[in-house]
Order: sequence, then C-alpha cells, then structure tokens
Amino acid sequence: MIELQQNNPLHGLKLETMVTELVDFYDWKILYAALRLECFNTNPTMEACLKFLKKTEWARERVESFYLYRFKRMPKGSAAQFELKPRERGFADGIVPRKPQELTIELIAEMRAKATADYEAMKKNNTRPKYGKDKPRAQDGYAQNKRSGSKRPAPSQDPNNPWGK
Repeated sequence: MIELQQNNPLHGLKLETMVTELVDFYDWKILYAALRLECFNTNPTMEACLKFLKKTEWARERVESFYLYRFKRMPKGSAAQFELKPRERGFADGIVPRKPQELTIELIAEMRAKATADYEAMKKNNTRPKYGKDKPRAQDGYAQNKRSGSKRPAPSQDPNNPWGK
C-alpha cells in the first residue's frame, strides 16, 4: 500500500497540517472565495474548520483537491484519476509539486465568472463535448482554452512532460 501512495503528496499529510499551510499562504478570505465553505467565512478558527472538515467528506475532498491542484499545482489527471478520491490519486515518478498559485479575491471572481459564462453558453447551445470516432479529443489542456492573441506560451508536445512546458 505504501508503494502505491509514495507518489501522492497527500499521503501521510494530516488535515490540520494541510489547512494550516493553506491558511498561512492564502488567508481565510481567499479560501472562502475559492472554496465557498462557510467554515472559512463565519468566525473562522482552526478548531471549528477541522471539526467541520472531519465530519463532512465532500468538503474535505474539495479542500484536498484545492490543495493538490491550486496549492501544490500538480498536473491534472485522467478521467479515471478523477473518479478516485484525492487521497487515493497517484502521480508519475519524478513529478514534484510546484510553487503555489497566487490567488486574489478578484482573480477568483474572474475565474468563476468565466466558468459560469462558459457553462451558460454550453447550455444555451445545448451542446456537450462528445468524444468518439467523429470528434477528436484535444491533445492538451491548452488546446480547448486557446484564444487567438493569447500571450500564454504554447505547451510542450513532449508526452513525458506533464507540465506542458
């Protein structure tokens, strides 16, 4: 079991340590804006937050996913990986966490507004992304979000480089 978990940044990490790292880096207000959990908003204390997260599995999984993909900035997994709980996911050998993503309340609001607009546009067009023989799947995460005139560098085409750089 330990061999299966050696490439998981959450293995052996206590919930208290994780929340402490997040609060120290982001603060309660940014965590509330990003995760929308009341334990980060209404009179936030470490004890109350931990008590809530230990009792509420969906909230704990949301915090663990945030820790993995925003704070540790691990590469996104396959659809099969996302079927697993965050503590059960693994990463390839040699993948190490990167610097935490800088977040502000304004940036979170922009990301949420873009996601809402994208969802509404999809719902209005009554289209869902379908993948099969007739619709090719994007080769990388940037291909779906690429805008003309974007200043974002083109991702690497190296399949051994999950970071895309």
